[in-house]
Amino acid sequence: MTTDNAPVRFDTKIAVLLREDLETWQRLNVTAFLVSGLGPEVPEVIGEPYADADGTAYLPMFRQPVLVFEGTKETLTAAHGRALSRSLPRSVFTSDLFATGNDRDNRAAVRAVAKDRLDLVGLAVYGPRNGVDKVLKGARMHP
Repeated sequence: MTTDNAPVRFDTKIAVLLREDLETWQRLNVTAFLVSGLGPEVPEVIGEPYADADGTAYLPMFRQPVLVFEGTKETLTAAHGRALSRSLPRSVFTSDLFATGNDRDNRAAVRAVAKDRLDLVGLAVYGPRNGVDKVLKGARMHP
């Protein structure tokens, strides 16, 4: 028997992995950029629009929590490889993107570097819980 107050358990996971040496502002910025790509590519992660008691409308958000992890540069590189091998939806943020100021230059900066040579500072991934957990092996929850 379930009740309306029972916690919702998702069979999928949205996770962000950040390189541990980022400044606070970089962590926040990278996280926001990384998760922004999920909604258009994986529309089922988006819930219904919000409204307050006065009927003021607000944009929809993810229907489930975003878990944030951190790890070393090596942890990030390994996670990237595992995400690719599992063909999970993913987004990347490289150190080069801190020096650009627009979407066109961001995409060009990533396109200029082979996948095995990307200087990753962040990775977002979505998929089945167990698959995402395997991708994040070696990472720890963000404090």
